[in-house]
Amino acid sequence: MSRKYKFHNKEGLYFVSFATVNWIDVFVRPLYCDILVDSLNYSKPNLGLELYCWCIMPSHVHLIFRAKDNNPDKILGRIKEYTSKQLVKAIRENGQESRKEWMLWMFERAGSKSSNVKGMQFWQHNNQPIELWSAEVIEQKADYLHNNPVVSGFISEPWHWKYSSAIDYSGGKGMIDIEYL
Repeated sequence: MSRKYKFHNKEGLYFVSFATVNWIDVFVRPLYCDILVDSLNYSKPNLGLELYCWCIMPSHVHLIFRAKDNNPDKILGRIKEYTSKQLVKAIRENGQESRKEWMLWMFERAGSKSSNVKGMQFWQHNNQPIELWSAEVIEQKADYLHNNPVVSGFISEPWHWKYSSAIDYSGGKGMIDIEYL
């Protein structure tokens, strides 16, 4: 992994993005989004995740977070490990999933090409953490994250996206209790 994609300051506030292998649009069904939301909700009190902003897009996730125990790489690793297992299981068991065989085949294929994966690979390995070191950079990344569904053409206002903290920043109550920037 490139040196620029590591958590250098373990106490820092970070923007991260991580995507499904081959950018597969998994998060188009509430069932799969809810698994990720549940994991983030669990990670706050149990893993020390301080979550400031989040957004689930069809094939990727954006977070702005800090680790209470100065272990952002471990927290993110645990979240990705747990959700990958739960999401593959949910896809496998979903009788309504029309893309099931194809997605499982893609995850299996990605896993077979990776030397450090046994079985299926759900998430791409890179997280691309960017330390947020100034108010200007924090605002830029929060705006980018919250406006991603608007720019993608899914909605007209950021707070309309159910799987995002944009609603919290517009005076509403989202699915995950967040820390405010």
